[in-house]
Amino acid sequence: MKAMVIGLRELDQAQLADVGGKGLNLIKLSSMDSIQVPDGFIVTTAAYQQAIEQQESYRTLVDKLMQLQPGDVAEIGKISRQIRQCLVEAVIPPEVAKEVSSHLSRFDRNQAYAIRSSATAEDLPLASFAGQQDSYLNIIGYESILDHLRKCWASLYTDRAVIYRMRNGLNHRQISISVIIQQMVFPQASGIMFTADPVSSHRKILSIDAGYGLGEALVSGLVSADGYKVKEGRIIEKRIPDKTLAVYGRNEGGIETKDIELDQQKAQVLTDEQILRLDRIGRRIEAFFGQPQDIEWCLTEDAFYIVQSRPITTLFPIPEETDQSNRVYISVGHQQMMTDPIRPLGLSFYLLLTPAPMRTAGGRLFVDVTPMLAAPGSREMILDTIGHSEPLIKDALMTILDRDDFIPTTSPAPKDGAAVQRKAPVSAGNDPFGIEQNPSIVSDLRERTQVSIEALKQHIRGKSGPELMDFIKEDTSEVKKILFDPQSSAVIMAGMNASKWINEKMNEWLGEKNAADSISQSVPGNITSEMGLALMDVADEVRPYPEIVAYLEQVKDNRFLNELARFEGGEKVRTAIQRFLNKYGMRCPGEIDITRTRWVESPVMLLPLILGNIKQFEPHASQRKFEQGRQGALNKEQELLKRLRELPDGEQKAQETKRMIDFVRNFSGFREYPKYGMISRYFIYKQALLEEGERLAQAGGISDKEDIYYLTFEELCETVRTNRLDRELITQRKDAYEHYEKLVPPRVMTSDGEIIRGNYQRENIPANAMVGLPVSSGVVEGRARVIINMEDVVLEEGDILVTTFTDPSWTPLFVSVRGLVTEVGGLMTHGSVIAREYGLPAVVGVEHATQRIKDGQRIRVNGTEGFIEFI
Repeated sequence: MKAMVIGLRELDQAQLADVGGKGLNLIKLSSMDSIQVPDGFIVTTAAYQQAIEQQESYRTLVDKLMQLQPGDVAEIGKISRQIRQCLVEAVIPPEVAKEVSSHLSRFDRNQAYAIRSSATAEDLPLASFAGQQDSYLNIIGYESILDHLRKCWASLYTDRAVIYRMRNGLNHRQISISVIIQQMVFPQASGIMFTADPVSSHRKILSIDAGYGLGEALVSGLVSADGYKVKEGRIIEKRIPDKTLAVYGRNEGGIETKDIELDQQKAQVLTDEQILRLDRIGRRIEAFFGQPQDIEWCLTEDAFYIVQSRPITTLFPIPEETDQSNRVYISVGHQQMMTDPIRPLGLSFYLLLTPAPMRTAGGRLFVDVTPMLAAPGSREMILDTIGHSEPLIKDALMTILDRDDFIPTTSPAPKDGAAVQRKAPVSAGNDPFGIEQNPSIVSDLRERTQVSIEALKQHIRGKSGPELMDFIKEDTSEVKKILFDPQSSAVIMAGMNASKWINEKMNEWLGEKNAADSISQSVPGNITSEMGLALMDVADEVRPYPEIVAYLEQVKDNRFLNELARFEGGEKVRTAIQRFLNKYGMRCPGEIDITRTRWVESPVMLLPLILGNIKQFEPHASQRKFEQGRQGALNKEQELLKRLRELPDGEQKAQETKRMIDFVRNFSGFREYPKYGMISRYFIYKQALLEEGERLAQAGGISDKEDIYYLTFEELCETVRTNRLDRELITQRKDAYEHYEKLVPPRVMTSDGEIIRGNYQRENIPANAMVGLPVSSGVVEGRARVIINMEDVVLEEGDILVTTFTDPSWTPLFVSVRGLVTEVGGLMTHGSVIAREYGLPAVVGVEHATQRIKDGQRIRVNGTEGFIEFI
């Protein structure tokens, strides 16, 4: 039989399921030498479970609660209130009351207690869920303690706790609660200590908030607190506000708010010696738990008591390194337009393909740019390259470089600097690959990629087991050829450099900004923009059949393709969708992660896009849209050349500009193709690996074929070879991935965990405007449609798309909107390139755009100057 009550010093009996996260941490703290924790005991979850066993009405009400959604606020409030009433009136089992009485007898009968809830889903290493249940201070007397024990039980069903669990996918029936009954400390001062700075995430900076009296005043926001920051044993910052109120315990029980004496209001709550002593305590606790901690403390008679410690779960993890030297990391996801976490298999595939010094943290990829920043030559290169496309990253790097002692300067530039793409040799003055004289080079490169993909389909067929794994590992060299072929890179950089040249020269010669944006519309051969237009053509095939349209509007699963045959025109529609999937079905949101579900695996994801095209466009709109862009680019070319010829040396300027325009028109479209080739191979690998996963599942090696997503490629190779796998590892990886989904990756971070945020260095921005990077010219007004998941899309004519990031899978939306705003992106990232090609005003890299802009608000997007205004 499980214990009903456990003492805080009984570490050997403590289990998370019995005492909850807060209780378990307190018991562990109590076992530490030199850390003072007020004594007490915990009424376990077994006591709570026994108390509710006889509550038939409780179980009925919880069943009703399970049927609700987080948005059903009124009904949640009503049922939760009824559950709380049941628990407040619950009969405490006699053996529980007896155990509580026995533990209380060890203390003075007039002893006051703090009574606090400790739920089983609280203060966990990957999720704190802090503050969801209630606490009560200065409780005196046996009967009052039992009353507040019930109140703590009831607080498991406060409205906020219920809604919080719903939003985090937690089952009410699987969450239990224990109650901590602890000797009350009546402090002169109390507060909170974070062993990593909660603002900057700097792991070497400890942050302390301190106020007079009980910590309740700080937690509730009633008073301002002193703020101290300590770094490596030295106080580096103090904030001493006026303090007028404090909360204290009353002699008869309970708490009250009192005015602070005038001479204390402006005084420092803790002495410098006490601040440094508290810093040492915090660092010992952090080392004991093995991760940064959020610690509650009290000071009485110059002794510090610790009353709670929980992990800080909002910090972004730091890449692991073998040494302690200072390092700087930049996010790959912000450059690849995919900042979501990637599962281990996806991460390991990406690492197989790149020669850059990559690191992983929080399910994301980072490049260690320290060696490049340390060498003057490569430092200039990286700042110039990144400054052109990602000014926020450049500004953050400049902030770090301004700290002279953070990165020591080395002499030669590192040879291995592939993390940031260098400028290609093709420019206005030279052409070593002869691409200008080879009009078929783009089609040749595309054909070469397609031939290699067809060869892969043939060669991988029939392979399984270790033979398959060896084949895939060897074949990744073909992906590298696609991505890093010098001729291919020269073509891409020719278009990019020409675009930059046109913008710089037209601004210098004609005073016109971003002239290349218009020139870039409807360039031929862009596989991604062609995909958006192709889905418009699919809509043309569906539009004539109202019955099919009505059917597709209510489809929820992927069986719809087989069901189409029962409708008139169904075979024609099915063929059109299948034709699209045959060419583009390997794509999906977040496609650089090989584990993501592809369109061909879940065609239902495409239906909102097809239906949106039917609603918004007339037949054959794709052809008109492309031709409109092509004609706009031609008109812009003629206009620029005409104006240039009127200048001194005009004919030469016009000839140079014409050459660069041809580079843009001939070569820019190829930029998207290497990634298309990479993703095509990815899907072939994925299909073969899932067949291997199915075999492992049937043999009992794993529970489900998709469990392979949570192994690295090397681990999967070993599992395939041995048919053995630690299933607990899979569970841990799944839990970690769920946690990583809640974290926002930084653009730039250091090995101290510090997140460095950059700023846009521009003037003449309107007051209250949101600033970003201008990537596609023009000004447009419309309704903001804030969309986080592409499958949630519902667009109307004139909408402006506001989202976190876009990758190629979002291109079909671009045909339906008037403008684009993203939180992530640079001048040459996917969304920017396609926005220019479609002629959409666009601003990217807008911090927190999806929170600051509300769905349905009218906004003005200035894609020429780079800001958004609310109308």
